[in-house]
Amino acid sequence: MTGDGVNDVLALKDADIGVAMGSGSPASRAVAQIVLLNNRFATLPHVVGEGRRVIGNIERVANLFLTKTVYSVLLALLVGIECLIAIPLRRDPLLFPFQPIHVTIAAWFTIGIPAFILSLAPNNERAYPGFVRRVMTSAVPFGLVIGVATFVTYLAAYQGRYASWQEQEQASTAALITLLMTALWVLAVIARPYQWWRLALVLASGLAYVVIFSLPLAREKFLLDASNLATTSIALAVGVVGAATIEAMWWIRSRMLGVKPRVWR
Repeated sequence: MTGDGVNDVLALKDADIGVAMGSGSPASRAVAQIVLLNNRFATLPHVVGEGRRVIGNIERVANLFLTKTVYSVLLALLVGIECLIAIPLRRDPLLFPFQPIHVTIAAWFTIGIPAFILSLAPNNERAYPGFVRRVMTSAVPFGLVIGVATFVTYLAAYQGRYASWQEQEQASTAALITLLMTALWVLAVIARPYQWWRLALVLASGLAYVVIFSLPLAREKFLLDASNLATTSIALAVGVVGAATIEAMWWIRSRMLGVKPRVWR
């Protein structure tokens, strides 16, 4: 609702968004949510565009961070439950899959840098109600898939609490490979519909991890060892299955929400 006089006050107050003119009455300016200081209605399209950018970008960033929260909590729970089961069975309880440096590099190019870029990028997509529902129906299933896939890989690669340091490092690396593959696919899904820069962002994030795993100095710095072909192959296979599951979930979720799935803009 737009208005500038005293007679518009009730309508401005009851409207979802009340827009008053800067030269209007003090009463109309007091109850309005937006005041056009330049008295130009031509400003409104820019206001709507900025609102769409903020809402759309927050939704993407929220998806990334909530997905990380879900799989982090799930991994901790799964490892904790396994330890509780192992103690009465007199088995070696699991060690946590990752070193702190692994968690750091996992967040660099799957959450941190992409989220920063996506939050500031232009976005003119129309905003729709149901923000929380859309975020929860994507982030929670995606996070569960990542957590389960990572845990399965770690169980397959784990050599026991008293394994050599190299074997523990190989198991952690295998789990990290699966996590990175599935988390990168979540980024690829969240970035849709693609524009050239969004696709470039996803490809650059994946390439960054390829570089990290390829450089001997980086592998030594980040405690990575993918030399065990058996565990690495398992990690890659589980990662592919996890990524395919996330892709299928994205299509199913779009149908359930009544939204046409768009890969390209």
